[in-house]
Amino acid sequence: MKKPINNPFILALKARNLTVEIHHHSAYQIVLSNDTPFNSTISGVLHEGIHGFLIKPHVTHFCVAENGTLNVLNIEPYSTIGLELASRFKEDQEYIVFDTPPETNSFFQTPRDSLDIIKIVDALLHNLPSIEYDERVTKIVEYIKANYFQSDITPQTFADIVFLSPSRLASLFKEQTGSSLSKYLLWTRLRQAIYLTLSDKDRSLTDIAYDTGFYDLPQFNKYMYEMFGMPPKALKHNSDLIQIY
Repeated sequence: MKKPINNPFILALKARNLTVEIHHHSAYQIVLSNDTPFNSTISGVLHEGIHGFLIKPHVTHFCVAENGTLNVLNIEPYSTIGLELASRFKEDQEYIVFDTPPETNSFFQTPRDSLDIIKIVDALLHNLPSIEYDERVTKIVEYIKANYFQSDITPQTFADIVFLSPSRLASLFKEQTGSSLSKYLLWTRLRQAIYLTLSDKDRSLTDIAYDTGFYDLPQFNKYMYEMFGMPPKALKHNSDLIQIY
């Protein structure tokens, strides 16, 4: 099994026979069924028999899909892909519901009657502008990929690598990626922790937390709940790995 790579600001998983608790997350979230319609309460409004939705950060919601499978994608709001999603909302609109598969295809500009999550992610990435990254940003990205598991990484760690002040590097990184260094590091750690949780289900969650740079299991629990509305334990037993993204 290959490790998931590509866009670091997309965290994707496949959840089956699951009830996601009421929560408000810190990312844009796309939830799509690839088999059975499901119910979701979003901002206090019940939507029954839907095929999916796109929701802004911090909007309270929960899902019930006890007889089917959901594809769940969380996207960092200030990344380039997050900003592209933001542009699709009308003024004062908090969420978009897809009542039928054709509505999903139309919104994401994917092939008719296809709910393949990989094609949807590809369509999202296809709309992003091409960026030639500064070599210093590229160097930091490579460092994070190789060292995300070190829990003592600080802004000064990054600054020393490229010989810039922490503030100047932070500004450059945000200018080119749309997000902060700390968020980039967090999402990289979460990606790896999710990968290990779903690909090595005999491994303890405490070990996974330590091995991916989190201080402890409670911190890992906190960020997982913020992203997916469930702790790593529920993720381990009710989800499958989407291998590419």
